[in-house]
This record gives sequence, structure tokens and C-alpha cells, in this order.
Amino acid sequence: MPKQCFLGVDLGAESGRVMAGLFDGERVELHELHRFANGPAMWDGTLRWDILRLWYEIKTGLTAAADRFGDSVISVGVDTWGVDFVLLSKQNELLGLPYHYRDARTQGMMDEAFTRVPRDEVFANSGIQFMELNTLYQLLAFKKKNPELLDAAHRFLLMPDYLHWRLSGAQVDEFTIATTTQFYHPANHDWSHEMLNRFGIPGAIFPEVVRPGMRVGGLLNEVARETGLKNAGVVVPAAHDTGSAVAAVPTQNTGTPNWAYISSGTWSLVGAEVQNAIVNQTALDLNFTNEGGVDGTYRLLKNIMGLWLVQQCKRSFERAGNSLDYAQLTQLAAEAPAFRSLVNPDDARFLNPPDMPEAIRAVCRETGQPEPQDEGQLVRCALESLALRYDAVIRSVETLTGVPIEVIHIVGGGTQNRLLNQFTADACGKPVYTGPVEATVLGNVLVQARASGSIGSLADIRSVVRASCEMDSYEPSNADAWHEAKARFAKLAG
Repeated sequence: MPKQCFLGVDLGAESGRVMAGLFDGERVELHELHRFANGPAMWDGTLRWDILRLWYEIKTGLTAAADRFGDSVISVGVDTWGVDFVLLSKQNELLGLPYHYRDARTQGMMDEAFTRVPRDEVFANSGIQFMELNTLYQLLAFKKKNPELLDAAHRFLLMPDYLHWRLSGAQVDEFTIATTTQFYHPANHDWSHEMLNRFGIPGAIFPEVVRPGMRVGGLLNEVARETGLKNAGVVVPAAHDTGSAVAAVPTQNTGTPNWAYISSGTWSLVGAEVQNAIVNQTALDLNFTNEGGVDGTYRLLKNIMGLWLVQQCKRSFERAGNSLDYAQLTQLAAEAPAFRSLVNPDDARFLNPPDMPEAIRAVCRETGQPEPQDEGQLVRCALESLALRYDAVIRSVETLTGVPIEVIHIVGGGTQNRLLNQFTADACGKPVYTGPVEATVLGNVLVQARASGSIGSLADIRSVVRASCEMDSYEPSNADAWHEAKARFAKLAG
């Protein structure tokens, strides 16, 4: 068959890009069309997303796609991180720049929320891990600190869905991203309207929720004219970036939760794919989350702070005049002493500290461990701690599903950190397969290809990924040393 072109817009917390996926019926090849920086913008003492600039950058990428691939472009879809959103007025005007999930305004909002709706009821209505950055607490912060904006809101759109609206004119929210809010009901398959009412949040602002793979329209005429894309449709992929990444995990065991995934990047999302959300007391006690996936599956997982720790250490080193790339930092970590210092990556002090190395040292002092003294020791502390946290989470997954995990798939940019990959195999005592690096974009464009009729099933999507990408493997080793480290880490993590 002639190659079809599907455009994946992938926005991450540090960068965004517009990618073309060329599909010939068996394999897909990716081409980067436009890459641009992303990150929080300071506005009146708050952290925001410059969504208007992001929209401009996306149109630049679509123009490049039209120039290069013309009428072979079938559709475009957008994926982003979870939880963040846009509020629109009745006239479809932005009610301010959207807040960044690391903004401090949600501090203390969870405790306030539980005075109105108990914690166990919030979990029963969402199945979602408790984190102060969740959309629910962001909306409660709006209600407390910016009530006039919430009162003026006519429509709530999550970040990728705002961009799908700008592309197509359709105001919908997509299933996988909707589940990150902590007010989408996993059994009723709709917004948790009764709970929202108890919080005083107006339910009328929330649109219809659609499943990944739905075509929501063609490009608006003005977008088509501006970019030169004449006949492209707009198809919502798994609009949460992890939902797209997990769709592209190259497992052959679709439908069986005997494999775990780690979507590794700024955040590490660790879990298993299950057919139904697991919303019970054990999941609540373990603070697990059930986020939507392709074909109505759920991603039973925990969000872990991830390579954010290393990224922020790198920035601190650069501010001090010591510019080292990630390969150099990883090599220094490999040469540093093993298991000298460990921390819990999910310690709230690591969410957005002014200086990550000092935050790590402070936690080590508090727990009676030697402080990391140099770059290699700091990065090794972060990587070993991440691997140990992965192990703890995967053992909890086994408890929740009752199925032993036989293999771990790591996808995303973090697959390029070979030291962390090996640490993960060692800590978990299980073989690790890594790749693809571009799992999110592959999942995005292949869900679009499926919507066009070119692919039949989720298993077929994963078969195309296996045919299109190389994978590496890591076998566990050094079990005794890691066993001792696990015992230390368990005490540190509580």
C-alpha cells in the first residue's frame, strides 16, 4: 500500500514536537518536523503554560508537514501530560493562561477536600492516586482563590483537548486524559457529577468524553488555509502521553497482566495494563491509580518522580558553572560507590525545590546517611533510588492483580539511560526490555492509523511497533547487594 502519513503532536513538560508517522501497512517510520522548547512561564508569581505560544509552534509544525507530505497527510492528533486544563468563557475566550501542575496554589487543598468528601469516597469516584497536583485540587484552588474565573467558565478542556478544539472546533475531552482528573468515574464511565456537586464545582462545564481513535472532524478552514493542510482530519489518540506510550509497548501478551511497563522520562509511570479498573481498599491503601487506556483498558500504576531528579540536578550543576551532559553524568554515576545514599523519589520535597542537590542532601542528613558529595554520587543516589522504587511498585502491582510479573518493558526517553535500565533489572530481579524511545508518538500515530482502517486491533498496533523498532534487553544480576539495599530502602520509604 502507498505510505500514509499521520501527524503526532507530542507535548512534554520540557519540549514539544510535531512528528510524521509514515505507515506502509507493516512498519511505521517517524520523521521529526518541528521541535520546540516548553516549560513553565512565570506570571504574577504563579507557574503557567504559555498555551498561545504552543499553538503557534504546532501550526509551524503542521505547515512543515504540508510542505513535505502534502495530500498524503490523513490526520493529526495531540497528546500531552495529564491533569492540566483550560477554562473558556461562553464566548470561547481563554480565562487566563492555564496553570502548571507544579504551581504552589494546590498546597493543602487535599486536606481541605477531605473535609467535604472523605478520602475513600474520592477514590471510589475516581480510582486515582492522591497527588496535590491532580485536576480536582486545581479546581478547588480556583474555587478558593479565583472564584470569579470559575463562575465565568463555560467550558473545561484538558490540555490536548483544547488543542483538538483549536484544530477542529470540537469541544470534547478524551477518555485517557479525562481519567487523570480524579473526578472521572471508572464504573459509570462518566464525570463524577455527584461528587463534583458536593465540592461546588459546576458540572455543566464538562464536555462529552470520547474514546481514543475517534475522528472529531476535519481541520477548521482557517487552520487549513494557514498551514496548507487541505484534507487532513483530526483524530484524538490516547491523548494522555502515557496512554499513547503504553499502547506502543511491544509486548506479545496483550490482555494478560503478566508484564509491567515503565514509561520513563521526567515522570516514571510504573504499572500493568488491566481490563477493568481495580478500585478496592488495597488499591486505596497502596495509593494506586487507574488511568484509561486504549480499548477501554486501564493502566494500573503509580506516578513516580522519575528522571526529574537528575534533570534538576543537571540544571543546578550548570548554574554552578559545571556543564555536563546526561551521558557524562551517567558515567560519573557508574563510577560512584554503590548504595552509599538512598532517598524516596516521591518525597514531596523533590516536587519543585529551588536546588535539587541540596534537597537530596537534606533528606540524607535527616535519615542519617552520608551526604552525596559530588555529581556522580548525587546522580547515582537518584538512579538507585528510582530502581528500588520501581521494584516496590511492581511488587504492589502483583499484589493487586494476583498475577506474577514476568518481564518489564521500559519505553520513552529514559530508555537511553542504560545504567538505570540495568539497575531496574537488578532491583526487580526480572528481565527488562527497553524501547521504543518514541513510544508516545508511535502510539499516537498508530491509533490514528487504526481509526483510518489500516490497523485492526491493539495487538496489531504492538506488532507494528515490534516490526518497526529495535529493543535492548537487560538481565538481573548482583542479587545479594540489591537485596540488602531493598531492606534499607523499605525503611526509608516507610
